Amino acid sequence: MAGGAVPADPLTSAAVQPSSAHLASRFVLGMRVDQVDAPAARDAVLHWAAQSGEHDAVARTVCAANVHMTMESRDDREFRDIVNGADLVVADGVPMVWALRLLGLPQQRRVRVSPDLLLELFAACEARGLRLGLYGGSLDTLGVFTAFLGRSYPRLEIACAISPPFRPPTADEDARDVDALRAAGVQLLLVGIGCPKQERWMAAHRDRLPCTMFGVGAAFDLLGGQTKNAPAWTHDIGLEWAYRLLLEPRRLWRRYLYHNPRFVLLFARQLLHERWQTRRLRGADRRGHV
Repeated sequence: MAGGAVPADPLTSAAVQPSSAHLASRFVLGMRVDQVDAPAARDAVLHWAAQSGEHDAVARTVCAANVHMTMESRDDREFRDIVNGADLVVADGVPMVWALRLLGLPQQRRVRVSPDLLLELFAACEARGLRLGLYGGSLDTLGVFTAFLGRSYPRLEIACAISPPFRPPTADEDARDVDALRAAGVQLLLVGIGCPKQERWMAAHRDRLPCTMFGVGAAFDLLGGQTKNAPAWTHDIGLEWAYRLLLEPRRLWRRYLYHNPRFVLLFARQLLHERWQTRRLRGADRRGHV
């Protein structure tokens, strides 16, 4: 499902851009978001992960799109190219669902990566014998998270779990981690070091790790009980961010209070621009038939 090229004008979503033979996409402020529901996303990830055990396996990357990622990609062309080059970009945030609908794609619900999609992936990996890898979090976080997985999915094989340093790893440290992941035969690697760091890391390791890599943000903390999940009523109305901001204002204030208003204004501009273009083209077409 390799992504298409970025539109020359970041204001436009362009025409329907298929990221595969059966998926349509739109560009939201220049960043690709695929029209895919949770079951289809799960099946694609599992299919790719199963292929990772083959001798000619290729790396796959999966991104979970939300407002934060969209604004990071809007502000950084290099990062935008990384996301648009991913094999799958799911609409993890509710605003992404709204954006797809407004841009003409009937995305019904968000693909809620953590915990919903991940829990389904854990159960399926356990049933199919797929080897799971974890990259991210502190040693304490990984310990709590792997204990949770051991209790909930006792036959799930956690082939490798790595807690990288918070600073950029040295070349030797990175090579050691890559060697460990390859030696363990990891098929599905969850990368939880935060956006945009995790997406950059996955792109930089595509030619070194022939597995499926999924950027999962703070999922290790959330599923390990280190971070509280937002109340259920916030999930489908786009207010999870407000709950998280209340919990961690110092860490998250810029992400939400700076990025969210900018997203609303810039996306409104994109939408108005596209609708004006559509009316202009229709008018020109009618005049051409007079």
